[in-house]
Amino acid sequence: MRGRFITFEGIDGAGKSTHIDWYAQRLRERDIRTLVTREPGGSPLGERLRDMLLSEAMSMETETLLMFAARKEHLEQLIRPALADGTWVICDRFTDSTYAYQGGGRGGCLTQIEALERWVQGALQPDRSYLFDLPAQLAAARRASARAADRFEAEDLAFFERVRSAYLQRVAQAPDRFQVIDSRQEIEAIRSQLDQDIATL
Repeated sequence: MRGRFITFEGIDGAGKSTHIDWYAQRLRERDIRTLVTREPGGSPLGERLRDMLLSEAMSMETETLLMFAARKEHLEQLIRPALADGTWVICDRFTDSTYAYQGGGRGGCLTQIEALERWVQGALQPDRSYLFDLPAQLAAARRASARAADRFEAEDLAFFERVRSAYLQRVAQAPDRFQVIDSRQEIEAIRSQLDQDIATL
């Protein structure tokens, strides 16, 4: 039986990474084989591309192509084999991030992103995507207190407002796939919502 494909999405600072390992543990407590991975990254080549994407200046088109190059390797080396083996895959970001960051944030052509999505992943879509939603200004305050900023995290508030808006457009286009998590809630309230949703998958 094919495993489930679960993605965690949200602007930097929204808090999604706080819950991924906890979510995986809840699945394992149900005797579900679980793999946690991330994008960009997830494979040896993908991780090298991640280092480039987070640190080196490049055009928006190059950025988008490298994101999909890393994703193709990730799918072939890790995600598809795990799903075929019945393992549930939990991925920190996937293609919705490309629509949000390179499309919404950078102003990239959505038609080109859609064509790359079809080419790289075919019909594969997550079974569930959790969008950790937080106003851009609150997310900026969280980022500032957490760590040194990478190339994306250093973008201005207007960039993250565009990213957030693009994410919410994705939710409107696929409401059955998404669960929107209000990241202003306390951690336990968020985990209660996640726990309830696991039972529906």
